Amino acid sequence: MRVSLISLLLLSLMLIYAHRGASADYPELTLAAYEGAVAQGADGFECDVRLTKDEVAVLWHNASMLERAGNPGLIAEMTYKEVSRAYPQILTLDEFLAFAVKNKKGVLIETKHPVISGNRIEEVVVETLHATKGIEKIDVSVMSFSWFAIEKMKRLDPSIPTTFLMHKNTQWFQAKLSSATSIGPGINELREEPIRAMRIKKLGKSLNVWTVDDAADIKLCEKVGVDILITNKPSHAREVLRYP
Repeated sequence: MRVSLISLLLLSLMLIYAHRGASADYPELTLAAYEGAVAQGADGFECDVRLTKDEVAVLWHNASMLERAGNPGLIAEMTYKEVSRAYPQILTLDEFLAFAVKNKKGVLIETKHPVISGNRIEEVVVETLHATKGIEKIDVSVMSFSWFAIEKMKRLDPSIPTTFLMHKNTQWFQAKLSSATSIGPGINELREEPIRAMRIKKLGKSLNVWTVDDAADIKLCEKVGVDILITNKPSHAREVLRYP
């Protein structure tokens, strides 16, 4: 089968994933943010997932609802009904995945740790992915800063790709020993040590970098061969990269 030059160019493009949706312009992790991401040309979506007291997986970043909803309650100590009453825009993982499948967008699902429920969140994520109709039609990766969470994912379902996230204090040996198919350093660390990209690629893993909004950082990611760029501003990233 012959592959056109245009097809080859498209295959080599760095993918742009919307960090919590197009969160520079819309409330993060809401349907509006992901609809905005679609409008801004994002290739996929990133989200954070937590479990409510009654084990409903919802899209939420912090342990508390204080910052976004003005409610001091903890997601893990509240039922889904209580959470949705405090913040009606909240999305469940089911709703998020259905939207991604409908719009044919890849997803990066970050499980948050440490949490009261331990590694139960990974079990619920796997159960939800298995139950989602059409999920096989989109790219999925489950992410975490927790090395143990990534290894738990491998035991639950080794066919689901994973991303081991790194911050400034993450030890290199953790990335080296991780079963994750991708490694996700922060842009600050990549900027300070661009050679890190080559080291990750030499492990045979793909490179997903967060959270990249500055034009110079976007160009750096393109230069060092980042596979997925995670940004709050998908349209800005496309502009900087001169993507069609």
